[in-house]
Amino acid sequence: MSKQFLQIHPKDNVLAALRDIDKGDVVDFQGNSFSAIERIPAKHKFTFQDFYQGDEIIMYGVLVGEATKAIVKGGRISMENCVHASMEYGVSSEQFIWEAPNVTKWKDATFKGYHRADGSVGTANNWLIIPMVFCENRNVEVLKSALQESLGYHTTNDFVVDTDALVSQYKNGASTEDLMNSEIIRSPEEIKQNRTFPNVDGIKFLTHDGGCGGFRLDSETLTSLLAGYITNSNVAGATILSLGCQNAEVKNLLEGIKKRDSNFSKPLYVLEQQKSKSERHFIEEAVKKTFLGLIEANKVERKPAPLYHLNLGLECGGSDGFSGISANPALGYASDLLVALGATTVLSEFPELNGVEQELINRCESQENKKKFARLMDTYAARAIALGSAFKNNPSPGNIKDGLITDAMKSAGAAKKGGTSLITDVLDYTEKCTKKGLNLLCTPGNDVESTTGLAGSGCNIICFTTGLGTPTGNPVAPVIKMSSNNILSEKMNDIIDFNTGTIITGEDTIKSKGEELLEYIIKVASGEEIPAAVRLGQDDFIPWKRGISL
Repeated sequence: MSKQFLQIHPKDNVLAALRDIDKGDVVDFQGNSFSAIERIPAKHKFTFQDFYQGDEIIMYGVLVGEATKAIVKGGRISMENCVHASMEYGVSSEQFIWEAPNVTKWKDATFKGYHRADGSVGTANNWLIIPMVFCENRNVEVLKSALQESLGYHTTNDFVVDTDALVSQYKNGASTEDLMNSEIIRSPEEIKQNRTFPNVDGIKFLTHDGGCGGFRLDSETLTSLLAGYITNSNVAGATILSLGCQNAEVKNLLEGIKKRDSNFSKPLYVLEQQKSKSERHFIEEAVKKTFLGLIEANKVERKPAPLYHLNLGLECGGSDGFSGISANPALGYASDLLVALGATTVLSEFPELNGVEQELINRCESQENKKKFARLMDTYAARAIALGSAFKNNPSPGNIKDGLITDAMKSAGAAKKGGTSLITDVLDYTEKCTKKGLNLLCTPGNDVESTTGLAGSGCNIICFTTGLGTPTGNPVAPVIKMSSNNILSEKMNDIIDFNTGTIITGEDTIKSKGEELLEYIIKVASGEEIPAAVRLGQDDFIPWKRGISL
C-alpha cells in the first residue's frame, strides 16, 4: 500500500494526504499518534499540531497561509480556516552555490534538429502565417482553408478520415457497397508521407484580437512577440498579412526581428492589403509566396545537435495538490540536468512565484538580476492591487477543490519546476533568451498567455505539468503534457504524454522520473515522439495585453 501522507519539507507544520484519510483514521507521525477529526481527501493538507488564530502555516519550508481560527490537530486546512500569507523579500548579496547533478550519461547525447543560419537548432520546422491586426484574421482563415489540408496538414489524434477518397470513388462510379467497403482511415505515418513538403512539420496560423485600438503599448508588445516567434528556432519562415493602417506597424516588427537576429535570412513575405488590387489578388499572392517559402523550408532536414541547443519552457496549468510533489519537482530535476548540460530552461508565470521570491532572488547569478526580478514582481503585484485584484486571488476553483488553498501554497509547488540551479537571467515579457542556464520570464499565470510568451522568448520545446488536465498547446513549440497523478493519466490518456503519478504511489522517485523525462524530451525534440497537443492541433496563441491577468 502507498504511503498515507507526506511531510514535504522538514520545517512544514502540516502534512499532505497522499490518499484519502477517513474521519477517525489513526495517523502515526514522528512517534506520535492522533486521529483525523474529519475526512481528509487525497491532495489536501492537515495538521499534526493544534493551531490558533493568527498562526503561520508552513509548506515547502515557506509561509503559505495564516490560520483564521483555531484548527485542532488532525483537521483539514481549508478556505474556512486559512487565508493567504507570504514571506517578505528583498535584494540580498548572498552568493548561491549550486551542486549540479551527474550528467555523464548524457554528455555526448544529441537530438535530431533543424539547424538555422543564426546557430540555433529547432525541434520542429514550421511555417507561420500571421496577421498584424485582427482585421486580417478572416484572410488568415481563407489561407488556412486553401493550404492546410491540400498540402497534407491534417490535425488528428490517431487517424484522419480521408473524405476525398470517397468523393473520388463516387465520381468514378463506385457502387454503394464499394463505398461502404472502402478504406478511408489514414494513419499519422501515411498522412506525413502524403505531405507535399515532408520536412515541414506544420503551417501555423496565428490569429489574435490585437494590433489596433486599445493601448499603443499593447500593439508594440504584439510586434515584439511576433518577432520572437518568427526568429524562434522552430520557425522556417513566415507570411505576414498587414492591413496597412494599424497600430502594430510592420516597421516595428522588422526592427524587432533585426534586434533578435541582425543577420536574419529566413524567407519572410509581408503583404499589405491596402496596396493590393483586390482581396482576390491579395490572397492569390499570399498563397503563391507561401508556397515558394515552403519549397525553401522543405530543404532543411533534421541533423544531430548537442543537447545544449534545447530551450525548455517550464509551465503548469490545472494544478492540483500533487503537482508540487510529483510532476513539478520531476520537471525541475530534468531542468537541472539540462542546465548541467549547458542548455537553457525558462520558468514563467510570475503570479505563481508569490511567496518564494526570496529563494529565487538568492539564486540569481547577478545583483542586476536580483533587482530586476524584485522590481518586476513589485510592479506586477502593485498593478494587480490598483485594478482591484491581487496575487491572493490566483488559485482557481479547480485548484482549491484539489487542495491548493492559497496562492503561496500553489506558488511554492509551482516553483519546483525550476529545479535548484543558479538563475542566469531575468526577462520581461517578449525579451529573448540569450543566456544558457535557468531563466525567469515575466508572464501571467494564465496557461495560454504564458506558453505564448515562452515560445516568443525562444523556447523550442515546453513541458506542461497538470493535475486536473488541460489540452493546451502551442503553435510553434511542441508541448509535453505531464500528469501529476495516475488517475488523470488514465482518465485523459488522449492528452497526457508523461505520467509522474508513480512518484505518489511509491514506484518511482523524483530523480528516476526526471531522468526518464529527459529521455522523452530528447525523443520529442528529435521528432521521434509526437505529443498529444501537436497531434490534436492544439495551437493556442494568446498575446498578453499588459493589463492584469493572473
